[in-house]
Amino acid sequence: MTLNTVQDVTQRLRDGMARGVLSFPLTSFRDDGSLDVDSYRTYLADQLATAPGAVFPACGTGEFTALDEDEYREVITAAVEVADGRTPVVAGIGYGWAQALRFARIAEEAGADAALVLPHYLVKAPQDGLVEQVRRIASGTGLPLIVYQRDQVAFSVDSLRRIAEIPTVIGLKDGHSDLDRLQRLTLAAPEELLFFNGAATAEVQARAYAAVGVPAYSSAVHAFAPEIANAFFAALRDGDDATVERLLRDFYVPLVELRDRVPGYAVSLVKAAARLRGKPVGPVRAPLTDPSSGDLADLEKLLKDGLNLVSAT
Repeated sequence: MTLNTVQDVTQRLRDGMARGVLSFPLTSFRDDGSLDVDSYRTYLADQLATAPGAVFPACGTGEFTALDEDEYREVITAAVEVADGRTPVVAGIGYGWAQALRFARIAEEAGADAALVLPHYLVKAPQDGLVEQVRRIASGTGLPLIVYQRDQVAFSVDSLRRIAEIPTVIGLKDGHSDLDRLQRLTLAAPEELLFFNGAATAEVQARAYAAVGVPAYSSAVHAFAPEIANAFFAALRDGDDATVERLLRDFYVPLVELRDRVPGYAVSLVKAAARLRGKPVGPVRAPLTDPSSGDLADLEKLLKDGLNLVSAT
């Protein structure tokens, strides 16, 4: 991929991030656990019809770690075909650098515009190792790369400068919510490097991230209620503090409290909410579990309340 192409992808993403939330679609499975590509296409078309800034298939919300390579190829190929050039497609890749490259090459062959480098598996590594991991991935694929720091991956200012020198590294997704550290990173980074908020239920921290120069964010809520996600984005963009605070107080914060009841609910609740809305996404795959009947009832009420809030604004 040429430097001009990398710059073009960067600009398309920058424009998209200013226009709307970043969509992290769910992956559709049948009740027996098998991949359902036809249902995935239907669901993804509905997602794209709501004009997200970009679409990130096979990432955390899309249960990347539950997909084998053949399934991954089907998911990314479907995303590229459904997007049809209208919206940038950023494919999730991950594990150690060798396996991440296998997924990157599949994504590249499928026509993805870029890749999101998910945190590597298990190992807590020194800064030199974190940088080398990115370098090795970049050396084996021409895809522009957005690096995701969360869990065991946290870049120092010096390390960020070093990976920013790699021609195909175009951005950083942050899931740590350490705003002091993030401010230092944004001030040290080259102007063209993209940053976005990747915290769980990112809307809850969206104002704080925007205050340190990172207004763009991914939205898990968009995966099941794009009406709510887009209403929040518009209110935040337009300085409508009353609507922002009403949605935070009466929908997003209760959603976080429900999410925190059980490990894995950050994905399981999202998928359950999509099913409640009639979306053909199916169950989660192990080791995740679907919500209990009591939690599902609470989710259903909260979803109804959130949709009512949006319809009333």
